[in-house]
Order: sequence, then structure tokens, then C-alpha cells
Amino acid sequence: MIKTFTWLAIYLAVLIWSAIHPKDMFTWFLEVVPALIGLVVLALTYKKFPLTPLVYTLILIHSIILMVGGHYTYAEVPLFDSFKEWFGFARNNYDKVGHFTQGFVPVMIAREIVIRKEVFKSRGWMNFFIVSFVLAFSAFYELIEWAVAEMSGEGAEAFLGTQGYVWDTQSDMAWALFGAIVALVLLGRYHDRELAAKV
Repeated sequence: MIKTFTWLAIYLAVLIWSAIHPKDMFTWFLEVVPALIGLVVLALTYKKFPLTPLVYTLILIHSIILMVGGHYTYAEVPLFDSFKEWFGFARNNYDKVGHFTQGFVPVMIAREIVIRKEVFKSRGWMNFFIVSFVLAFSAFYELIEWAVAEMSGEGAEAFLGTQGYVWDTQSDMAWALFGAIVALVLLGRYHDRELAAKV
């Protein structure tokens, strides 16, 4: 379990690093603002609705992925440029890590909320609705990217990170869907044990 001070120290250290000479400040802001909003929400809900250690850790990992993408832009993260060369990929695929995480983490947040609020009687229906929520959230994010691109013109190219891939929007949503399903399969039982420990 990551203690609150350690969580904040890691978050702030990566945030400060990411803000120092990013590739493009406008892109940095667009990519990092969800992590900043998330921090505010967590601060406001910490006492009234504290989450499990697992979910806090996942949110931190997701925030770090956003900050790294903001610093370099998703199309130019150096490690994934190396992967591109080593494996012969046609593009830098760091954005797919981001979209996989965009499914993997929110589905666990949604899972925790609906279980603790006793929204569903059936786990099957719960899984169906939280995966649907994640897919809707992913589609909504793609709409935001589209709106930013329309308002910003060429300045949003780094934010979109399509890299000339015509099916980028659809594959982004597919990766989020895949991430949500993988999270439920891999972490569901562990999450249940943490939830039981909170009771």
C-alpha cells in the first residue's frame, strides 16, 4: 500500500518533471489536466469516501502515464520510439498504453463506487454496465479531442497523436475496452478482498 505522503510525493515529483521544458506547453496542459482534475477530486473525497489502496495506486499510475505523455507528446515518448525501431512498428504506440489505461483504471474506480453504493444486485450486470461506462467515457474523450482539434487547428496535432493512422480513434476506444476487461479479470478478486477489509 502506498501511504498518502508517498503517493503525493511521487505524483508531485513527476508533475514537476513533466512541466519542465515539455515538447509543447499547450499539449502538456491538455494531456495533464485530467490528472490535475483527478487530484482535486481525490482531495475532496478523501475523508468522506476513501478508496482502496489498489484504486489509489492505479490512479497514480494513470496520472504518471498522462504526465509522461504530456512531457514528450504521445507520439514522441523516447522508449516507445525505440520499440518502434526494435520491433518494426509503423508508429510510436505510447498512446495505446494511455488508452489501455483509460479503460483499465476507470473501470476499477467505477467498480469500487457501484459495489460500495450497492447499485447492482448482480455482478454480471455490474460488469456489463461499468464496461459500458468506460467505453462511453473513452468515446467522450475522443469527442473532446475532436473539439480541441477543431478549435486549435494544427496546434492540436500533437494532442491527437494520430500519426497518420486512419483508424486511430476506433483503435483508441478498442484499447480502452480491452483494458477494462483485462482489469476486471485480473484484479476483480483482489479488489474484492480489499473492499471486504474496509468493512
